[in-house]
Amino acid sequence: MPQAVTNVFQRIGRVIAGFTLAQRTIAIIGVAVLALGIVALSSWLTRPTYTPLFSGMSASDANAVVEQLRSSSVPYELADGGATVLVPEKDVYDQRLAAASAGLPGAGSGGYSLLDDMGVTTSEFQQSVTYKRAIEGELAATISSIKGVTAASVQLAIPEESVFVSETVDPTASVFVETSGSSTLSAKQVEAIVHLTSAAVSGMKPENVAVVDQSGQTLSAAGVGAVGGVDQQANDYEARVTASVQQMLDTVVGPGNATVTVVAEIDRSVNERVDETYTPAEGAPPLSEQTRTDRQNGSSSNAGVLGPDNIAVPSADGDGTSESTETSKTNAVNKSTQSTSTPAGNLLRQSVSVAVDAGAGGDLSTAQLTDLVETAAGIDTERGDAISVELVSFSQTSSEAAQAALQAAKDAEGAERQALLLNTVIIAAAIAIPLIAGLAALIMRSRRRSSAATEFDQLFGDRPPALSVLDAGATAAIDQSPTTPLAFLETAPDPEPEPDPEPAQVSLERRRAEIDSLTRQDPKRTAELLRTLIDDRQQV
Repeated sequence: MPQAVTNVFQRIGRVIAGFTLAQRTIAIIGVAVLALGIVALSSWLTRPTYTPLFSGMSASDANAVVEQLRSSSVPYELADGGATVLVPEKDVYDQRLAAASAGLPGAGSGGYSLLDDMGVTTSEFQQSVTYKRAIEGELAATISSIKGVTAASVQLAIPEESVFVSETVDPTASVFVETSGSSTLSAKQVEAIVHLTSAAVSGMKPENVAVVDQSGQTLSAAGVGAVGGVDQQANDYEARVTASVQQMLDTVVGPGNATVTVVAEIDRSVNERVDETYTPAEGAPPLSEQTRTDRQNGSSSNAGVLGPDNIAVPSADGDGTSESTETSKTNAVNKSTQSTSTPAGNLLRQSVSVAVDAGAGGDLSTAQLTDLVETAAGIDTERGDAISVELVSFSQTSSEAAQAALQAAKDAEGAERQALLLNTVIIAAAIAIPLIAGLAALIMRSRRRSSAATEFDQLFGDRPPALSVLDAGATAAIDQSPTTPLAFLETAPDPEPEPDPEPAQVSLERRRAEIDSLTRQDPKRTAELLRTLIDDRQQV
């Protein structure tokens, strides 16, 4: 190993050897956190990007695809409850080709591919059943591609066509959809499914399609047509009128000072009416015209006819000839036929009840409020609509209870926020306090050493050189030199100064006297100072 590298490692080793226990602990924790961060970052960078291989599969198909991936040693992940298989992006096309060669995924109704397996000897019944299954499979696959639908199943009831039946039966369909998670389909999506299914079968009406989800909720009932039925239409109408009237009253008397109730009566029957009207065609020539003339010839009769008193009166026509003409015309007539079909859901009548707080009504009278509500709700008296507007005193119990509940909810939210803040502060304190304590200990220890060194220099002068700079001869001389007890540890009285001492000797005696005085005044402080100096000398 090169000398420069060796010197670097030796220097690092000496620096680490000079660390205290707290510094070593902090260094180890920092190195561990850095190593974990590097490992996590490298694993995240080297992780492959997964993309869906197949989605919306059944459990059997997913199991078969997973077994194939395991046999090929290809990593995979499952999503959407096992219905979607994810593989690395670089392997997706190869695995799709491998799955297709193995006939995976193989579940499903097959759609129009069922017609490919029909032979020459297939009966008419088998052909009709297979064709119906093919339509059901294609519809199920198409509905499954709608956003929010994970699986779909379609059953068709198509009656057989026959010339011996006078009345035909309309075809019907039932659609089962499974949505992802707890989401539900919107009204527009259900309407799209209904119209998609009805348009795929000849003669099927949208109201003959039933749609049900996985929770058993009827999204579209057969025979009703509208999603949700007549009751849903009544609820929607009542909610719309109530919101309109309530918004108007909140503007007039203030929010919370009026309540509105609307009851709508909806016609549940389906009515059909055919009217035929015939009118003459003005200025049009007759379609056909026939003229018939009848002429009779006879001899004269003198007897004539009977007159008054039964006396024969002679006839004026002596030859007895008669003639009659008959004309028949067929004129053009205009014919008008009008067919009217009224589905269920027609509004028969509605009742609106309004209660206004008497204290908030102000100068408004009941008649004025009634006129306002009639206009906002669209009241039609000829239809039989009823309206009732009254000024009453509202009870404050529910309002006070609502305010108390709202205040309690606010207090609970504030307490929860404070608890969360307190937990955050505690966690931050638990992390920061040990770090601050360690730093404070290091600073105090450094200051203590600096203070001890300063006091040592003040008492004893300059420090002697370190043992590491002494040569072997000086070390041996020090070891062989006789030991002399420290004078400041003796309890004898101060020696009297000599008449003519040397300047160095005077300074040493003065320092010894100061140390002796410090030892007598504060023994504990002197022992701590000596202990610190000894620890410092051992570390050096």
